[in-house]
Amino acid sequence: MELRQLEHFVTVAEERHFTRAAELLQISQSGLSASIRSLEQELGTSLFIRSTRRVELTTAGQALLADSVRTLASAAAARNAVAAVRGLVRGRLTIGAEPCLGSVDLPAELAAFRTANPGVEVRLRYSGSEELVDAVAGGRADVAVVVDTGHTPGGVRLRPLSTQSLLVLCHPEHRFAAEDSVPIEALRGEPLVGFQEGWAAQTLARRAFAAAGFDYRAAMEVNDVHPLLDLVGYNLGIAVVPASFARKRPEQLRAVTLSGDVPEWTVAVAVSDEPSPAAAAFLRQLARVEAPTPVDASTISA
Repeated sequence: MELRQLEHFVTVAEERHFTRAAELLQISQSGLSASIRSLEQELGTSLFIRSTRRVELTTAGQALLADSVRTLASAAAARNAVAAVRGLVRGRLTIGAEPCLGSVDLPAELAAFRTANPGVEVRLRYSGSEELVDAVAGGRADVAVVVDTGHTPGGVRLRPLSTQSLLVLCHPEHRFAAEDSVPIEALRGEPLVGFQEGWAAQTLARRAFAAAGFDYRAAMEVNDVHPLLDLVGYNLGIAVVPASFARKRPEQLRAVTLSGDVPEWTVAVAVSDEPSPAAAAFLRQLARVEAPTPVDASTISA
């Protein structure tokens, strides 16, 4: 069993697709298939259930995946440690982020990092905060820029970057639009536009509603900020979002302060207890980022 085969196996397992995995690995699909078949023959069992559209892990494949990820991470750490002794930052940096956090200009930070560290291959994927924290804990990501929802597995540290308030975003003709502030209890029964499960805004809103004694139920769920703003703009519901989201449509939507037992929106960097040299370099870069000025609802819309 070779590290190369394990890397091929892990990439197919993560992508659930041989063609996409081959593109990421920059090898031919036939070469990738041959590598997986060789590994399966060595282990004496099938690792994937193949179909015309996607592949799924078998029970044996699921058992192999976690150890494969750890083995590859250990091998990469060893190579990177040797490079670090020589004053070089090498290897791969896998970064996760929840979109539109309102704290870090991630594309600009990635561009600056790649310029300063040309020997590091940078990978990026977007997802919900809790899934990304789990990815750091499982070695599938080196660093994740997330919202602190209170979910912090063992072996992961969260370094806060900025904090802002959650507020109510509504159409200018909505009854809340004339208010300076509304209590969380006033949202009971209101049509909601929200994010899908796993996004921090949904997690925090659900927690606030539960503390107020009622359930969070969004009639319309999205996985991107701009469709949410569009739906609120057509007065199809209100949304509970961080204040920075309201800056995107200050003239079309009304931002109203939300009072009561409402959690804060704290953007943080999730990193393992023992970050790789590349991850440590990225953290040092982020430490120099000046946090944006806190956003207050009263400054967004009149």
